[in-house]
Amino acid sequence: MGEADAGTPSFEMTWSSTTSSGYCSQEDSDSELEQYFTARTSLARRPRRDQDEPVEWETPDLSQAEIEQKIKEYNGQINSNLFMSLNKDGSYTGFIKVQLKLVRPVSVPSSKKPPSLQDARRGPGRGTAVRRRTSFYLPKDAVKHLHVLSRTRAREVIEALLRKFLVVDDPRKFALFERAERHGQVYLRKLSDDEQPLRLRLLAGPNEKALSFVLKENDSGEVNWDAFSMPELHNFLRILQREEEEHLRQILQKYSYCRQKIQEALHACPLG
Repeated sequence: MGEADAGTPSFEMTWSSTTSSGYCSQEDSDSELEQYFTARTSLARRPRRDQDEPVEWETPDLSQAEIEQKIKEYNGQINSNLFMSLNKDGSYTGFIKVQLKLVRPVSVPSSKKPPSLQDARRGPGRGTAVRRRTSFYLPKDAVKHLHVLSRTRAREVIEALLRKFLVVDDPRKFALFERAERHGQVYLRKLSDDEQPLRLRLLAGPNEKALSFVLKENDSGEVNWDAFSMPELHNFLRILQREEEEHLRQILQKYSYCRQKIQEALHACPLG
């Protein structure tokens, strides 16, 4: 593994999942099925098993000597060749492992099959602005190893993951989380855009239970409507109208049934 360019982050990825992914192809603007499916899955709320509670990591400012010592300690604890290395400019490079836990499909430019790892390495072609998309599920619990710089930010990690697999969804729809296991409980904390995952990895050490990284949908308390395209927003409005009409129909049907039963009871009562 060569040294990363000081000007740009270095990203190298290892596909560690053998699970196949299901996919389907639709028209971006013409397919009613895709419009309905995209909106419904984006609005759906699923129960959370992990506790999304703040986990405070100590992130002290280390001197150059302390960084060098930390790297030596880190490399002495791992059982693989995924070492960290110190660069001449004071930065350092190393590997972070990201687990993908996406419950919704991602969108890529339309083709006969979802992008392979070789396609991802080649990057997007000239015709990036396409009108057709393919939606498919990434393999469940897929794992990526990324070779990054110490100054690589969380937002850059997300963008690199999406770019490598030609995902055209807005990066703001995704978030990078740090995960920790403590006393039998699992805790998650969403990283801010400017946090540096490799620095967190170095400070926490190589133990995956102490710290690991997870890519998930950016499901906060409020929906970030700015992250959706105009067609998607129109689809949301159409689906909300359908749901409103269905709720009204059920309410009217319920009260109509009650009114009918009351009238039947009145007719059955003897006069006087």
